Amino acid sequence: MKIPVSVTLITKNEEKNIRDALESVKDFEEIVIVDSFSEDTTLQICKEYTDKIFQFEWQGFAKQKQLAIDKTTLPWVLVLDADERVTEGLKKEILEKIKDDKDGYFIPRKNFFLGRWIKHSGWWPDYTLRLFKKDRGKMQQREVHEKIIVNGKIGYLREPLIHYTYYSLDDFIKKMQIYASLSAEEIFKFTLSKKKIILKMIFSPFFTFFKMFFLRLGFLDGLRGFILAFLYSCYSFLKYAKVWEKLWR
Repeated sequence: MKIPVSVTLITKNEEKNIRDALESVKDFEEIVIVDSFSEDTTLQICKEYTDKIFQFEWQGFAKQKQLAIDKTTLPWVLVLDADERVTEGLKKEILEKIKDDKDGYFIPRKNFFLGRWIKHSGWWPDYTLRLFKKDRGKMQQREVHEKIIVNGKIGYLREPLIHYTYYSLDDFIKKMQIYASLSAEEIFKFTLSKKKIILKMIFSPFFTFFKMFFLRLGFLDGLRGFILAFLYSCYSFLKYAKVWEKLWR
């Protein structure tokens, strides 16, 4: 019996990730793909698992994901990213929990960095709301770090999503540039104070490193924990530097 939940994914040249993601949700009743005109084999792979594939020009993470949610036809929706995997344990728990009186569920994520599960640094359990009743939830419209807002009762699942975040340092740096620019756009909407941004640019990187490596026990993740804390401090500096650049102009 198929799991009576719609799974949504957004794609853009995800041939490296998409097959494993789709393989992990092939037991779900409906899979909806919103693709931003991939130029690799992403679409061919998707067609092996679903015929509900829609193409739209890129409009941002939140809008793109909402488009996929809007195309679903079942009462429950699971929002998945191409670099995430649904485990057998999570499938069983989802099947049980959608019978309860909740309207949405936070799911813990096991995040992997350079091939290893990061157990500290603020990366575990990394709860994220992904499973919800369609008529109760929608994507919060923002440039980056978008999330689902649910109007109703919220619960927590035990079984995790598997999340393969960054395969290499080059991969992290490439994504850092993208997310820093998007974050800068979001911050720029709500501030015009150069002084505040300069202070953030100077002090936020140090606080970010201290929080991840010491307060959130990143040192227990070894060298990967140190690298993560350092890279996130660089990300913090870069996003505020980009805001300062916009204000300066």
